[in-house]
Amino acid sequence: MRSNITILTLLALSAGLSFSEAVPAHDPPPQNIYVTNLKAEDVPNDAGGELLVTWDLPAGPASKLSVLRLLRAENPEGPFSKVVEMAPGISEYTDQGLADGRKYFYRIDAVTDDGMFASPVSAPANPQSSWFNSQRVSLLMALAVFAGLVLFFIWRARKGAALFVRRITGLSAVDEAIGRATEMGRPILYLPSGGLSAVSDIQTLASLVILGRVAEKAAEYETPLLVPCSDPLVMTLAQEIVKASYLNVGRPDAYRAENIRYLTNEQFAYTAGVDGIMLREKPAANFMIGTFYAESLILAETGYATGAIQIAGTAMITQLPFFVAACDYTLIGEEIYAASAYLSKEPVLMGTIKAQDWGKAIAIALIIIGLILETLALKYPQLHFFASRWLSSQ
Repeated sequence: MRSNITILTLLALSAGLSFSEAVPAHDPPPQNIYVTNLKAEDVPNDAGGELLVTWDLPAGPASKLSVLRLLRAENPEGPFSKVVEMAPGISEYTDQGLADGRKYFYRIDAVTDDGMFASPVSAPANPQSSWFNSQRVSLLMALAVFAGLVLFFIWRARKGAALFVRRITGLSAVDEAIGRATEMGRPILYLPSGGLSAVSDIQTLASLVILGRVAEKAAEYETPLLVPCSDPLVMTLAQEIVKASYLNVGRPDAYRAENIRYLTNEQFAYTAGVDGIMLREKPAANFMIGTFYAESLILAETGYATGAIQIAGTAMITQLPFFVAACDYTLIGEEIYAASAYLSKEPVLMGTIKAQDWGKAIAIALIIIGLILETLALKYPQLHFFASRWLSSQ
């Protein structure tokens, strides 16, 4: 045996090689050169259950890297389960659906042409829910300002201050329509909603407020007021509102409960019933204010055919064109809410309308300021941070 080793050594020396070169050593075990600085941390400003996993990739083009596999475990020794497979260029991932307060460990397996290389296991991280979203500070400030405006204007209205609300054209025609019905000796028809709305609809509530004003005028002029309803609760509220309006003007004896009637809650059955009232009673003024759907055109066309002056209003944008085409005056969108405040002079409604106006003015001013700052940020980049941080929500 010793002679064999000596012979090999002599042969290597004769060839001009060292013994170590003649018998190459094994290559060192492969090291992970693809994924470094792996770490996981809680996602800030969230509702919990999320961790942000980040890592670094090699600076040069990783031509041999084909897939990155993110694995997760609740112990550093494993077992690890695959979370997702990603393309080579990705360097972060948000892991969702986790349990708050539980520790998680991560590892990334880089699959290459030469095999799979596992990264070191990350430090433990546990997801937590945030009590406060620091990215929404601007929205919190806006909410506080608007709430302050609402309370301030309600306080002023209750103190008797005269709050200006722009008069809407349709409101100017209310007295004209009621006066026309009185001169012609024909009734007034008021629809507080269409065939599908309920008392919980905000448009229906606004319409009932306007109904109170119309009922006062009708009682003052001794003109019959017809209010067909498609909801029994709306009918009950309408009866009480009309009764109170007649009492306010000193004409409780002129109130007729049977004129505020319930027809049906079926959409087109209600529409047919109202059309029948229009054709039989021939009202000289039709008020259609509230939530309306497909029945809007049928009602408006029938009223137009009877020659009545018609005042309509709704926030349903798909029905507004029909009212505009067939009615004399139309309250568009939020004008019905402004109309209810204008006619009732209720302090809460007046204060809210004024606060909305001021809120819109402030919003417009902030938009203009933001445009100016973003334009100046082309030369002064620090202004961009102010506009993006305080004038926009993330």
